Formats: sequence, C-alpha cells, structure tokens
Amino acid sequence: MRKIKAEVISNTVRDLFLEANYFIEKDIYDKLKENYETEESPVGKSVLKQIIRNDEIAAQEKIAICQDTGMAIVFIELGQEVAITDGDFNEAINQGVREAYIDGYLRKSVVDDPIFDRINTKDNTPAISYVKIVPGDKVKIAVTAKGFGSENMSSIKMLKPADGVEGVREFVVKTAVDAGPNPCPPIIVGVGVGGTMEMAAILSKKALLRPVGKHNEDSRYAKLEAELLREINKSGIGPAGLGGRTTALSVNIEYFPTHIAGLPVAVNICCHAARHAEKII
Repeated sequence: MRKIKAEVISNTVRDLFLEANYFIEKDIYDKLKENYETEESPVGKSVLKQIIRNDEIAAQEKIAICQDTGMAIVFIELGQEVAITDGDFNEAINQGVREAYIDGYLRKSVVDDPIFDRINTKDNTPAISYVKIVPGDKVKIAVTAKGFGSENMSSIKMLKPADGVEGVREFVVKTAVDAGPNPCPPIIVGVGVGGTMEMAAILSKKALLRPVGKHNEDSRYAKLEAELLREINKSGIGPAGLGGRTTALSVNIEYFPTHIAGLPVAVNICCHAARHAEKII
C-alpha cells in the first residue's frame, strides 16, 4: 500500500488550477493559430489574433486568461493501492482550490446557496469532485476551471432510442448554434451519450478534457465528431459571434452503455480558453 499525504493532494490541486488559469493548453493554442490562418472573415481573423495574443500575455505575466476563472471541477482516478494519510481527502482538494484562488489572485465566483442567500464563499470552494477507483498505486488528478458564460449554454435531453444518430446530431448542432456569441466562440463542444441523465452530463464535461484534434477511438463516433464540427462551423457565428467559419474548434463525444428504453444526450459548451490541466502522482 502506497501512502500519500493529504498535503500532496492539496499542493497538486493548487498548482493545477494555477496552471489551468494562466497557461493555455498547447493543443488549443495550436488550433487557434491554425484557424487564424484559414479564417476567411477579416473580423473573425482579427478576433482570433486578439485571442492568441491574450493567451500569450497571460502565460508571460502569469495572470488569468479570462476574468471568469470558473468553478473548480476535479476528476480523480484514485489507485486502489493508495492510502491518503494525515488529512481528509475531500478537504485536501478544497484546500488546494482555496490556495490557488486566493494566492493566485483568481476571481472567486462561488456562492453558497444557489437560490436564496447567494453569499460568496470568498475562496471559490467547494469544488465539484468526481472520484473513480482504479487499479494501481497512482493518483491522476485532472482539473478544469469551468466558466459560466459557456456552462449556461449547455443542455441535456432525454431522447428516444428511435431518434438515433439523427436525433443526436440535431440536438448537438441546435444547442451549439443557439448559444450564439454567449459562450465566447470559438467553442469546444463536449457531448455525453448514454448512461443516465447525470452520467451523460458528467461524460459531456469530461469530454472537454480531451485534447483538440484527438478523436474518439470508435471510428463511428470519430466520424460523427467531424461531421458535427463541420455543421456547427457552417452556422457563420464565428469568433466572438462576429461572423466567420471558426465557431467551434472541436466536438468531443464520450459514450456509456444505457437502458434499452433510453438515449440520454448532454451537450457541455466550453469557451476557447478551455482551462484544464492534469498530473499523475
């Protein structure tokens, strides 16, 4: 049994959220530059140039890519041969978030009660954590700082099995196009298919962690991802919603087995910043 101190978890979570908020992922940065070269709209091209420059300044000066530094989401793969010692595992995660957002001068956006009081917790906690027990003696921590300009444009629908691939296609494209300029395009579209209502939603968010340009290993889903991306980019919404062919950078689909009577589909929209980072300890 390998022992890992709770402090190590906290420090890792802290460092990952700072990294995610300051440094754009290379795959996204490269995709933005690629789309800058191919964008036909002069306005769209100008917007992409400004986005790229913004990302470069954020990295150089270690400041937030965007003023909305998101709600803290943490995906953890916990090896079954690992014992967390000298502290509470869940509190260790929240402590890491707390330190990142306070010490890193990141905006604190979390309110305690969602309907009535809505008082700011002042440290961006609590985090939302998903823990999966896996074989081995390692811990993989993946974090994403999810802004709500894009989160608010997300949607879920319980399709009927008879709706099939065309039903999924129509729902995904409609959700992305209806979002318009609100999620700060170009966007990344995470799609979760199958499971139950909550599983589809979790899958759609996890799909956003996949590198841009890396398709689903199932060729059928990979083909659907490419088709959906083309359809969304035909909308003409463009960068910042000001017109152009670069409305989305990627469509990522994850799936899970489901009930014979169901076809749950969730679409989680993410802005071009797509802040995430991961580490194995």
